[in-house]
Amino acid sequence: MKERETFASRLGFVLISAGCAIGLGNVWRFPYIVGQYGGAAFVLIYLVFLVIMGLPIMAMEFAVGRASRKSVIVSFQQLEPKGTKWHWYGWFGMAGNYLLMMFYTTIAGWLMLYFFKMALGQFEGLDTQGVTQAFGNMVATPSIQVVFMAIVVVLGMLVCSQGLQNGVEKVNKFMMLCLLGLLVVLAVRAVTLPGAAAGLKFYLVPNFQNLMYNAEGQLRLGEAVYAAMGQAFFTLSLGIGAMAIFGSYIGKERRLFGEAINVGILDTCVAFVSGLIIFPSAFAFGVNPDSGSNLIFVTLPNVFNAMPGGRLWGALFFVFLFFAALSTVTAVFENILACWMDKWNMPRRKAVLINLVLIFLLSLPCLLGNNLWSSIKLLGMGVMDFEDFLVSNNLLPLGSVIYLLFCCVSPKFGWGYQNFLQEANQGQGVRFPALFRVYFTYILPIIVLIIFFLGYWDKFGPKG
Repeated sequence: MKERETFASRLGFVLISAGCAIGLGNVWRFPYIVGQYGGAAFVLIYLVFLVIMGLPIMAMEFAVGRASRKSVIVSFQQLEPKGTKWHWYGWFGMAGNYLLMMFYTTIAGWLMLYFFKMALGQFEGLDTQGVTQAFGNMVATPSIQVVFMAIVVVLGMLVCSQGLQNGVEKVNKFMMLCLLGLLVVLAVRAVTLPGAAAGLKFYLVPNFQNLMYNAEGQLRLGEAVYAAMGQAFFTLSLGIGAMAIFGSYIGKERRLFGEAINVGILDTCVAFVSGLIIFPSAFAFGVNPDSGSNLIFVTLPNVFNAMPGGRLWGALFFVFLFFAALSTVTAVFENILACWMDKWNMPRRKAVLINLVLIFLLSLPCLLGNNLWSSIKLLGMGVMDFEDFLVSNNLLPLGSVIYLLFCCVSPKFGWGYQNFLQEANQGQGVRFPALFRVYFTYILPIIVLIIFFLGYWDKFGPKG
């Protein structure tokens, strides 16, 4: 039996795990909802939920991966008691990785294209309407999107084809270090802009009034708490084995809760510093930050247009965004390839060739859903939004509940809490807080299910 690959260094493990978690949500969603719900006051609530929800589940994913030495599709099968059916979830976890890539590769392609547009000065002289029209034209043109989506898929698979240490680890370490360096440079530039102080005040000074009440004076503390719960949960990409696969590649030298803390800190720092770029820049040039694609693809190009040397800073920003997206792409590709290699004992190169074609074809409906297939609606959503909904509102929360219960129930029915603790606490570092078993077994699954049902209510419930 072929020996399982391992990371060359602990730094590689931490950076790749963080790279998988760090994505577009850190760059636009975190700053936007922080500003919407009261700045620093919201950050405090978010950090509480990150500690009591995200980090324990991440440690459990790491533990399942390290104990089984397998990917999500077969890891439960290695650890479950005979006669139980936990391994059925492996297929859903694998499907979640595919669904995530079916729309993420398209967005990563947009970011690469925007880098070239910004570097070539194609946004210079355009007002908000002009930038909006440029974005609309890009989305409406499938041919150019196909080219850049294909480049992303090929790049990601090329990295993975070189193996764990020489490909995924080496390239992701480089991208993550570049990403962090660009983050610092852009943040320093943003906070030193004339007029940036107003954005810093908006972002960093706690506003408990804004946290508790909306613009109409209506109480919304529950809404703010739910938003903090959701951000803390979804930012770490938990529930589809994306973290478990990296657990399967590490040794027993370090305790897993401490490693989860390191990944969570790095992920949160990127999200937080992104706000130090966006809010000072927006306020310095009188632009109100917006959510979603408008922030990245419409609002920020206008900010860079108004900024001295904006062509350079804009190009650097979209390189930063592309590295953030590509680090996630390569990490999830590695998880998909590991599923094929583990389940069907397939050589890496063969798995790469099959999945290069497969992911390209599976990504086309999302890409075409913005133009040629824009009339197709699934539950009232376009193709991209529907794929995102399946992952974010379904597989991530439900998968996290699976990992929680698998690790915490009696060994008669699952892996068992003592078996989990024995794995998680091997090595040096921070011990898992074992005394809170009742919380992990009964309360935390309920919290995650609340997120699940509130997500459905937010999507399909009555509006207004």
